[in-house]
Amino acid sequence: MVTAVERLKRSGGIYERLGIEPIINASGTGTNLGGSIMEPEVTQAMVDASRVMIRLRDLNERAGEVIAQHTGAEAGLVCAGAAAGMMLQAAACMTGKDPAKIKQLPDTSGMKNEIVVKWDQNSGYVQNWRQSGAKIVFVGSSGRARDWEIEGAIGEKTAALAFTASRWYPDSFDGLDEMVEIGQRHGVPVIVDAAAMLPPPENLRRFIEHGADMVAFSGGKALRGPQSAGILCGREDLVEVAAMNSSPNSSIGRPAKVCREEIVGLMVALERYVERDHEADQRRWREQCQEVVDAIIEIPGVTAAVAQDDWSRPVPETTIGLGADYRGPSPQDVRDALGDGDPPIVIGVARRPGEDLFINPHGLLEGEAELVAQRLRAAMMGE
Repeated sequence: MVTAVERLKRSGGIYERLGIEPIINASGTGTNLGGSIMEPEVTQAMVDASRVMIRLRDLNERAGEVIAQHTGAEAGLVCAGAAAGMMLQAAACMTGKDPAKIKQLPDTSGMKNEIVVKWDQNSGYVQNWRQSGAKIVFVGSSGRARDWEIEGAIGEKTAALAFTASRWYPDSFDGLDEMVEIGQRHGVPVIVDAAAMLPPPENLRRFIEHGADMVAFSGGKALRGPQSAGILCGREDLVEVAAMNSSPNSSIGRPAKVCREEIVGLMVALERYVERDHEADQRRWREQCQEVVDAIIEIPGVTAAVAQDDWSRPVPETTIGLGADYRGPSPQDVRDALGDGDPPIVIGVARRPGEDLFINPHGLLEGEAELVAQRLRAAMMGE
């Protein structure tokens, strides 16, 4: 069997030429590590697409049909990642089909330009809506925003209600239902950032089923498509306007161009994701996590387990706690030791009480879990 190190050296030829060292990603699908690894069928489709010219309008139209089919939405659009999808959501809600307003962005003078966001969803990603020129209006406080606070923020300048679906917001679907009810009552569209909400695969349809008007997904995480591509789906009239605000048109979305190779790669990745054996994925991930647990569980002071739940951990993870009896290197020293090794291994810093480190197997290839387990044990033993 080809070892993980051998595979990295062999497949990393282009990176070797550039002087960049490939890594083993044991921390999930973070953008800073390139998202996920595309499957051979996806990359081959992109190569094939690169060898033929087409009318981009025709390809966008067909891609929209594929997206609509698999999300249950009326229409779809391939965008330059979920971030660009969020910008196009906001633009569509502000401009409508008015070509003068489309041309005017990001100057929103004279438009409905306010987007209402719950204060407890005030993350860095809100900037993606703001980049369209929209003004963000936060409601509520550090706790959950109440209905009357949301409704009180709606006025003649309100273009949309925006909602972030996140593993860290356990009320995401209940909260979305409330937002949708308010939006429908006031005739205001509800736009959703669902960038990292796959798996489970059911979430491809779930936000539309709950009444969201537009939803943005990342294409380069669980879908294993191009990292710079994403999905925008929703109401036909709004998606049509989002396309008008997008490349290849000379509008606010022109800098967020998606090439034909990425559009094709995203379509193939989406189709493969819908068809794949998700239970087999879950079994493989649990086995990989358990392999890590078995390697370190007997180290004094260490607690390790395979953790998973339906909401915050749809992909099983190895969670690692370092108790009072632990005498090894600090969590940061362990991460540094793995990151400085050959090949470098990146693991996660836990964000939950009682956990210090975690391993997410989503990006692990065959044989890599064994290497991660061996290297992690050695690092925690100070070897």
